[in-house]
Amino acid sequence: MPKILIVDDERAIRYTLKEILEFENYTVDEAEDGEKALQLLSRSRYDAVLCDIKMPGMDGIEVLEKAMEISPDTPFIMISAHGTIDTAVEATKKGAYDFLQKPPDLNRLLVSVRNALDKSSLVTETKILKKKISKTYEMVGASAALTRVKSAIEKVAPTDARVLITGPNGSGKELVARAIHENSNRSNGPLIEVNCAAIPSELIESELFGHEKGSFTSAVKQRIGKFEQANGGTLFLDEVGDMSLSAQAKVLRALQEHKITRVGGDKDIQVDVRVIAATNKNLLEEIEARHFREDLYHRLGVILIHVPPLNDRREDIPDLVQKFLNDIANDYGNKPKSITPEAISFLQELDWRGNVRELRNVVERLVIMSGQEITLEDAQAYARPVTT
Repeated sequence: MPKILIVDDERAIRYTLKEILEFENYTVDEAEDGEKALQLLSRSRYDAVLCDIKMPGMDGIEVLEKAMEISPDTPFIMISAHGTIDTAVEATKKGAYDFLQKPPDLNRLLVSVRNALDKSSLVTETKILKKKISKTYEMVGASAALTRVKSAIEKVAPTDARVLITGPNGSGKELVARAIHENSNRSNGPLIEVNCAAIPSELIESELFGHEKGSFTSAVKQRIGKFEQANGGTLFLDEVGDMSLSAQAKVLRALQEHKITRVGGDKDIQVDVRVIAATNKNLLEEIEARHFREDLYHRLGVILIHVPPLNDRREDIPDLVQKFLNDIANDYGNKPKSITPEAISFLQELDWRGNVRELRNVVERLVIMSGQEITLEDAQAYARPVTT
């Protein structure tokens, strides 16, 4: 049951509020002053707090300020018989969820409590989802090659510098982009991904910059492009080497002027976006072949990070295999399977042209085709497709 703390120096008020909330099946604790409230908050987790403002000693605003340091996600509903608009504004600025006049209207009180509890559960769910996502996109391994990549991420993430990530398909370029975003000052903003290779050249400009209604035959309504969607956050241009030259020119302008124009529009739109790009192509060769703009290359490549192929960091394979075994077990709702050292050694000797992505697929195949323990014989039989 949701747990609520009532903080008020008046015993009668505490008793009344407790009786109302317990009738609604909430678990309720009481504190007669701010000091007792902070002690309880430091020992237990509460889903919401009802706190009086006018109290002897430590007042409610001071309790709120100190509680935000102990438990910043706990919603506070402030209550006062002497409340003014200024008091309510001050409490809200300090982090209060809501403000009620004494004596509180019963329906208004219960609605406020329910809304605060909804907010508390949403915050908890968001944290759990973020943990799951961060585990999914975790960079696993302690090889020298991967350690260099992690070190580069640590240095560049807090800055706003543009980053160009290179490396073969399946090596984990997206993981690097996500790690940079999650450790940046923009982590609370959106991370918008665009696979430039998957979008036809005639549509890439509309995808990136948006379009106005009627700007071309199928433009039946206005569309907001990826640059605008990423405003305040990060735009990840995956496979940027496959972008058309006309789109490259517009991206260059956006990077230079921090402005974009929708297709069919004439209005400049200011954007605040950090751009991270990735490619499996050698862009210097693409420049020589006149397939990629040299000025855009230098704009994108303020920081260059090369993600090594799996063949260059085979010592990471045991850790990667164990992570995939756990991930696959979670996906299937099963207990993780074990794998013998001999099977691991066999996997380390193979040629991984598909890199980490291929290894993940192989581990899933072994999980499906093997018994509770994956043996050397299983690895030899199923690690590579059977050819006739």
